[in-house]
Amino acid sequence: MKVYDEVVNMVKPKFAYVHLAACSGCEISFIDNFERLLDMMDMVDFEYITLLKDVQEMPAVDIVFIDGAPCLQSEESVKMLKEARSKAGFLVAWGGCSATSCINNFSRGGQMAQPQHESFPQVCRIVKVDAFVPGSPPGPEMAYNIIKAFVEGDTEYLRYLTTYEVGGFACGCDLMKNIIENALCIGCGACAMSCPTRAITMVLGRPCINWERCVKCGACYAQCPRSFLPVPVMDRMMEGL
Repeated sequence: MKVYDEVVNMVKPKFAYVHLAACSGCEISFIDNFERLLDMMDMVDFEYITLLKDVQEMPAVDIVFIDGAPCLQSEESVKMLKEARSKAGFLVAWGGCSATSCINNFSRGGQMAQPQHESFPQVCRIVKVDAFVPGSPPGPEMAYNIIKAFVEGDTEYLRYLTTYEVGGFACGCDLMKNIIENALCIGCGACAMSCPTRAITMVLGRPCINWERCVKCGACYAQCPRSFLPVPVMDRMMEGL
């Protein structure tokens, strides 16, 4: 892929983090890498991230994390997203709100502060996304792993995250339809452990979903080892044991 070929030849890629409509949980998860933040800073130059750096305008970068969903009734929000896309070589939809719209799917507007703000679609409805990371929030180690894979041009690690099967729209329905109903579940419980609202419990070795708690973040389906099978990555990890 062209972007990875370019990355291999870079001295040090530039990184940006853009925050749209969300609770900041994904942003905090990113910061929760603690000492690994220093390793990440060794791998990429942090050019734009409001929590860590006082920069008002995003420069051109090689990789950008988009956190949160854009509001269609906010010209500023949509403009910011399109600008981030135009200035970044590789765009990551970081977290449930940007990858699948998550709980923002239920927004109908009418709030006192901004009653006209009523629709918050997933990022890929407006711009092209290169990688999706569902979860509310994703684990901190995912940020580290993605940046490391990007810098090293590890296409095998990124391959699953770059498919539109992960982003766009995903929820417990995908888990039931694609995994359970096809007898692919191995009862590992990864879906239940990844659910941020504890909407999934394991009953007789199979996931049972409380639909009133499901916020459609897509984390369960993304974490299910039977929704994808990264054999080369698994072989490499086994060799390292």
